[in-house]
Amino acid sequence: MLELLPLSARIDSGELTIGGIPAPRLADEHGTPLVVYCEETIRAQARAYRDAAPGALVVYGTKAFASVAILRILAEEGLGADVSTLGELAFAREAGIPGDRILFHGNNKSDEELRFAAEAGATVVLDAPDEPARAAAAGVRRAFVRLTPGVEAVTHQSIQTAHDESKFGLSPDAALAAIAAALDLGIQVTGVHFHVGSQLARVEESLVAVDRLVAFCDRAHAELGWTPEALDIGGGLGIRYTREEKVPEIAEFIPPLVARLPDVQVVLEPGRSLVGRAGVTLYRVGVVKESGGVSYVAVDGGMSDNPRPQLYGARFEALLANRADEPAEGVFRIAGKHCESGDVLIDSIALPRPRRGDVLAVPATGAYTLAMASTYNGVPNPAAVLVAGGEARLIRARQPVSDLLRFER
Repeated sequence: MLELLPLSARIDSGELTIGGIPAPRLADEHGTPLVVYCEETIRAQARAYRDAAPGALVVYGTKAFASVAILRILAEEGLGADVSTLGELAFAREAGIPGDRILFHGNNKSDEELRFAAEAGATVVLDAPDEPARAAAAGVRRAFVRLTPGVEAVTHQSIQTAHDESKFGLSPDAALAAIAAALDLGIQVTGVHFHVGSQLARVEESLVAVDRLVAFCDRAHAELGWTPEALDIGGGLGIRYTREEKVPEIAEFIPPLVARLPDVQVVLEPGRSLVGRAGVTLYRVGVVKESGGVSYVAVDGGMSDNPRPQLYGARFEALLANRADEPAEGVFRIAGKHCESGDVLIDSIALPRPRRGDVLAVPATGAYTLAMASTYNGVPNPAAVLVAGGEARLIRARQPVSDLLRFER
């Protein structure tokens, strides 16, 4: 199980510790559900990307988890931010990330978003035929063009982003037209971008996409006399959610891709692989009961703080943080507290027999969990803490119930 947990995780005197702090103590002090982020893991992943692609501009896929504190840590490691909304741009700017390290994406950017991106000095990634004119009118002066390379990644269909029917990007013909239009309007088109998909567990499709990107650039030079200064090959590298999963390391996945690129500025956009393993969600066990031969363990969160099992059929593992060295006594189904039969976090997991008050720890929940949280059933969003060297810092306050009524009239 430790291989799924953050780098600082240990089992000490029967308790899970993260960042030198017992997880049960974190649960007692900050309440549950609680997402615990390990600073050591975040910094190590950032450095792994820098080592795998020396000189590359690495920008964090903010949608994985928008957090000012985490963005500041990544900025200290030399990373920028990949954003796609005004909200994500606000997080990046609050974290002090300069405009020359911000990429503004989106398949349906508003005029307001284009204007704010321009004011921030961000590079706008053009994604539609009408965007060059709208971007120029908004004051955008630097842009990439997003290419759809026609590659179908081996991942869940909802997170494939480079196939021919994707809502993202432009076909080669449309991308050439967008470059020409943007140049005519005085926009500095400095690069081309693609993104194959998310939770990638193999490099083959990304290699095909890189080859098609290079071929597109050769065509752009031949037809337009234009050569990019930068090539952005996106992100998408997956993480392990279960011990059976096989996912390449950063040092295995990135160098073969970079090796096929010409001598230009390389841009990478990792998200999940930076923060996914760094996060562990702690829940408090409540009801334990049998139903039709199934042993249910209900926790105080569920699909409102982690909708991935419902959206993608995602699988997770877990351990009892306060009884981490005890042998398994049975197989249990971990259910959330929401009024949905489908609110199941883990369909089947071997554990010591849980008891009310135990702390259940679910690894690999640092990306696309709290980031995708809702307030379904009127359940407020949980808190998040950052741990390092025996210290814990609150980086996201627990949402109070009163906040749910704040906008009611």
